[in-house]
Amino acid sequence: MPEIQVKGARLHYEVTGEGPETIVFAHGLLWSGDMFAEQVAALADRYRCVTFDFRGQGRSEVTAGGYDMDTLSADAAAVIEDLGFAPCHFAGLSMGGFVALRLALRRPELLLSLILLETTAEPEPAHNVPRYRRLNLVARWLGLRLVAGQVMPIMFGEKFLGDPARVAERAAWRRRLIANHRVGISRAVRGVIERQGVADEIHRIDLPTLIVVGDQDVATVPAKSERMHARIAGSKLVVVPGAGHSSTVEEPAAVTAAIEAFLAGFGEDDGTTE
Repeated sequence: MPEIQVKGARLHYEVTGEGPETIVFAHGLLWSGDMFAEQVAALADRYRCVTFDFRGQGRSEVTAGGYDMDTLSADAAAVIEDLGFAPCHFAGLSMGGFVALRLALRRPELLLSLILLETTAEPEPAHNVPRYRRLNLVARWLGLRLVAGQVMPIMFGEKFLGDPARVAERAAWRRRLIANHRVGISRAVRGVIERQGVADEIHRIDLPTLIVVGDQDVATVPAKSERMHARIAGSKLVVVPGAGHSSTVEEPAAVTAAIEAFLAGFGEDDGTTE
């Protein structure tokens, strides 16, 4: 199992495919690089595709600290630099997008482009924080199984959750959710809900940027993506019908198509909204 030591943490990573350019994928809270499996499979014939697991999640080490967004961004920068993948296209979903925005602002030399999936530049809404703290407390001390029923509708949209043909797929993702390390996830959740926003800074981003959001995302609603689109000059916004907060899993073909179109037109800067 390939691992890299960065900033006091052993992080799991995988490299798939070959190509003149590299795409680094950064996952969302509660998951791992596995949530990009469909995109990697589709793109690996043209790009070097890199996934990694943030500290405390997936197959990476559970550390005592370092779950704030600045440290996670430094972790991601170290992965890119130490493995020799700079400059790269960086695709971040939800928490991975929080990291992607910070890299674009603070380490732009590491990036060729920015792909923001189901994410926001804003802090966690104050009305969400008490509920998420309660869920986190239960998960930490009693186990994630007890909160899975409340978390799944946050992570996935109505279409995916209600599709009778995807029962087995939903069950598999629920098992992944429950299998998370209690301590690692508890610390990661705190890092997400306590994060500072960067909305006042993102007008400085000067990279080709794709913003993708599912029209059923209740965790980072489409309006938040629209606000990022308005503030990042030349960005492209794609709204994926029928997708919730885990669009790479729920509507993988549509997300992959959006990424492929963006990369095929890499360097174009027309501010298109689809």
